[in-house]
Amino acid sequence: MQTLKLNRGDIGVLLRGGSRPIRSWSEQWDAQRLALHLGVIVVGAGSYGAAMGWWRDPLQAAYVAAKFPLILLLTAAGNALLNAMLAPLLGLNIPFRQSFLAILMSFTMAAAILGSFSPLVAFLVWNTPPLSAGMHISRAAYSFIQLTHVAVIAFAGLAANLRLMHLLRDLSGDAGVARRVLLAWVAGNLFLGSQLSWILRPFIGSPGLPVEFLRATALNGNFYETVFRAARHLLNFD
Repeated sequence: MQTLKLNRGDIGVLLRGGSRPIRSWSEQWDAQRLALHLGVIVVGAGSYGAAMGWWRDPLQAAYVAAKFPLILLLTAAGNALLNAMLAPLLGLNIPFRQSFLAILMSFTMAAAILGSFSPLVAFLVWNTPPLSAGMHISRAAYSFIQLTHVAVIAFAGLAANLRLMHLLRDLSGDAGVARRVLLAWVAGNLFLGSQLSWILRPFIGSPGLPVEFLRATALNGNFYETVFRAARHLLNFD
């Protein structure tokens, strides 16, 4: 078996969603390419996480820079296991290895997109009153920052998954099957990724709580309640 060689255009090809090269990459393990994917996830998601946590404190930025890539990798692993079972039921017979590599590539694309957004998020945080201990911050401003992060992360994840539509259509030979598998991927990423994010909070932090890596109440509540409350606060429904 011939080992594929890395080149500087691989990330560009991946971001464009070229079905032929992506299919060939998903059909065999390649240690160098796997390292490239992991590197992009760590750097891209880590830089976005640092920009996210900096609003509260530089130490919070360091914590989130470590946690955010971990969330992407755990979600990719969990969703790969799930899709290895669901894909055949939805009409796409692919082995676990190919499912895992395809999902890992989608997270690589998402991390690259998030990394490109990190300067914009850092600029937004820089121009927002600091979220430091003893500093008053309006509920609307806090909710706006929360929902901005949710929107950016959701956009990156959706765009990355849609880029694999051509690959799924090529593998299945049926557009309907490809859409069903893609929907399963997006749903799995949403539910698993959002709940992992909730468990591994804080990310933005709170001026009334200490800077810490994990909350003592990590398993209390859920992600969706928090987003709903933030939307209500922002829209002045309560």
